Amino acid sequence: MDLPQDIGIKVPDILLPKANIDLHKWAVIACDQFTSEPEYWQKVDEIVGDSPSTYHMILPEVYLETPEEQKRLASTQEAMRQYLKSGIFQSVNDLIYVLREVDGRCRKGLMVCLDLEQYDYNKGAQTLIRATEGTILDRLPPRIRIREGAPLELPHILVLFDDPNDTVFGPLDEQSMGFKELYDFDLMQGSGHLTGFAINNEDVRQSIFKALADLIDPDTFAEKYNLIPGHHRPLLFAMGDGNHSLATAKAIWEQLKPKVGPDHPARYALVEIENIHCPALHFEPIHRLLFGLKADPLAEMGAFWGNRLVITPAGSAEEMVTAVDEAEAAGHLVGWVNADGFKVLEIRKPEDNLPVGTLQRFLDQFLAEGGAEKIDYVHGTDVLFEKGPLAGDAGFYVPGIDKSDLFKTVILDGALPRKTFSMGEARDKRFYMECRKIQP
Repeated sequence: MDLPQDIGIKVPDILLPKANIDLHKWAVIACDQFTSEPEYWQKVDEIVGDSPSTYHMILPEVYLETPEEQKRLASTQEAMRQYLKSGIFQSVNDLIYVLREVDGRCRKGLMVCLDLEQYDYNKGAQTLIRATEGTILDRLPPRIRIREGAPLELPHILVLFDDPNDTVFGPLDEQSMGFKELYDFDLMQGSGHLTGFAINNEDVRQSIFKALADLIDPDTFAEKYNLIPGHHRPLLFAMGDGNHSLATAKAIWEQLKPKVGPDHPARYALVEIENIHCPALHFEPIHRLLFGLKADPLAEMGAFWGNRLVITPAGSAEEMVTAVDEAEAAGHLVGWVNADGFKVLEIRKPEDNLPVGTLQRFLDQFLAEGGAEKIDYVHGTDVLFEKGPLAGDAGFYVPGIDKSDLFKTVILDGALPRKTFSMGEARDKRFYMECRKIQP
């Protein structure tokens, strides 16, 4: 099988649970979801019990900085070893076409290995595979501790490509009747349905590779983004979800590379690639929650921005959301919620391109100076409006971005501010399903 190294892809050797494993219990949602809702993960624990499950091989971030963190750091790798030893896996050496149905929408993806030699998460990178948001370096150590020495990787990583004419996945729907079905089941806790097919056809694989390569043909690439030909290195894959997990894989590969040579399995990371133009793929803003306030954020914002900050009361959550989402002001607008109610904050003459960047610039300083015990990044407004008004807490509502602008923004400006957008809300996120050996 020809491997298209020029587009940063390797056909993966995937491990899936055998037919006797209950997939409803096997697959669980990405570890960085529901971090402010421990009850979600308690329910996962009840559903799974002692059954074989990816839950036993991950560290849900809700457990970070708790006694459970240290316990799970040891138990995750032990579960991986036990599953490998017990022979619960079947091997699939192929691309897997993934269909995820949620709320009547079908999101399409393809499981591939990406070459970490062609990925760089630093702002301003010119690699084929790039981060779309700033990487929070202090979020890497727990992931590194799990991946270091782990025999398996379990991806919740979603990587985007920009294919407005649907040249990569469009033909697959016509050919999918000939693909081999690998799994077809309902996901837990209202997260929809998951189906996976092995491509099982070399001609189809090669047509996929060619369609991806055509996206970065120099003339096509320059015309699509209105660039001067040859002035920008091609960007084929941009991070959607799981940037910190891919950054972890990159960090470990850089450590291993001098010792193991270029053909080690850790050089690659198993991911799902998706077309950013998929109608079922929605970009949602990521809001901010502060816990354990030690200082008044509004007063500190006044000191930070001076008379550039204008605060306007809002009569309700709906009024605040509408004002932010439909902003026509020259400045940047974000929403505020705490025990006293809702406000709209306008920052005039902003230094950043996006409101979320303007806000994050303040929050970074506020937290560095001990203004709050903790910050959380939340998807959807339910948790924001539930937790924000509690004593000692405060929440910030930020507007979303247009997904069609993402690739050009990354090409011209580099990575966006961290935690700028989310691909859907929490229940839409990728579930752990496939595994791959990362040790020989």
